[in-house]
Amino acid sequence: MKKYFQFDKNKTNYRTEFIAGLTTFLAMAYILFVNPSTLALDGIDQLPEGVTRIDKGAVFTATALSAAIGTLVMGLFAKYPIALAPGMGLNAFFAYTVVLGFGIPWETALAGVLASGLIFIVLTVTGLRQTIINAIPPNLKLAVGAGIGLYIAFIGFQNAGIVENSDATLVQLGNILEPTTLLAVFGIFVSVIFLALGFQGGIFYGMILTAVAGMITGLIAAPAALGDVVSPAPSLAPTFGEAFLHLDDIFTMQMLGVILTFLFVDFFDTAGTLVAVASQAGFMKDNKLPRAGRALFSDSAATVAGAVMGTSTTTSYIESTAGVGAGGRTGFTSVVTALFFLLALFFSPLLGIITAEVTAPALIIVGVLMASSLRAIEWDQFEIAVPAFLVITAMPLTYSIATGIAMGFIFYPLTMALKGRVKEIHPIMYGLFVIFILYFIFLA
Repeated sequence: MKKYFQFDKNKTNYRTEFIAGLTTFLAMAYILFVNPSTLALDGIDQLPEGVTRIDKGAVFTATALSAAIGTLVMGLFAKYPIALAPGMGLNAFFAYTVVLGFGIPWETALAGVLASGLIFIVLTVTGLRQTIINAIPPNLKLAVGAGIGLYIAFIGFQNAGIVENSDATLVQLGNILEPTTLLAVFGIFVSVIFLALGFQGGIFYGMILTAVAGMITGLIAAPAALGDVVSPAPSLAPTFGEAFLHLDDIFTMQMLGVILTFLFVDFFDTAGTLVAVASQAGFMKDNKLPRAGRALFSDSAATVAGAVMGTSTTTSYIESTAGVGAGGRTGFTSVVTALFFLLALFFSPLLGIITAEVTAPALIIVGVLMASSLRAIEWDQFEIAVPAFLVITAMPLTYSIATGIAMGFIFYPLTMALKGRVKEIHPIMYGLFVIFILYFIFLA
């Protein structure tokens, strides 16, 4: 094992790699509870006609297994200390835009995720994935990340009851004296404290303390027995294979827009995470990432596996930098993280105490972290500022990641051309311009 992962060359050992793997797991363990809550549309009482609610237990199992499989492949095949799990932002797009907004059944949405994963594999094997990533301007990539952050935070504020509907102004401040809202506010405070003090698993610890506070105050039913904490993993039967059964339903313009959004967002997530983690660990050579093809393939394979089991797009997690910060330098770190995800399968009863108010702070904090990319956008260049601003603001204001991406990608070639910077526009951007024009025509 030491020889396979080249412990001596990377100046590491089993103890360091184990601690790094555990650190990464704790930093991203919140997804085990946030993802099922998001995909099951917790807190949403009225679903579109003909749309049913996805089974929360099955999503929990799919989340843990897809994270374990993707992370294990990344560790053993690509040999990087990078963990994977269903992506934040992509799960919100899946649930709130595709299912709730478009009224598309979750089974068809899973088929869209599967299709995007299969396309990923083809693009990765042929090398086209890297070409497309490079064709999209860095400023738009940064804008997409920041916009998704605002979108996720907006959902978190809603789930917490801090923001509510208003017929006069669309949104307004909710009743912050509502007990459940106060519980969510408490969760925000403790999560911020943990992270400000440098705790790598701050989001996860914040959720645990919030759940405990909810049980103490009687807002959340406390477990009555050991069986309410530990039990066999929930069955995958309600979701397993549904994506295959509904592949025929994805051949519409609406689903084309959905699949393209899955593709674009995962493009940015994976590329950004790989570069960030590799740079921190010192893996970059001549500004290039060794074994990049293997890392991208691991990500693609995890998306396919997750879709088959019953969850939204699986992607590389920036929280992997926590493990690298703890000393992780090889794929063995990922192997350890994957094993912890498998162990987590037996704690599904905790879903009952991880309510929407408990997960809301996690959404808001993740939104804060993602919005940090705003600082790197070239706001002093108007031709760049306009499409970037539209991407960022349209996502939360239209409640759609796809619409935000579409607006920005339409305006980018226009503003750049008007500024006389036609040569800087990659031909692929013109193709996306046409696709998104057609997307809006279809929506109308």
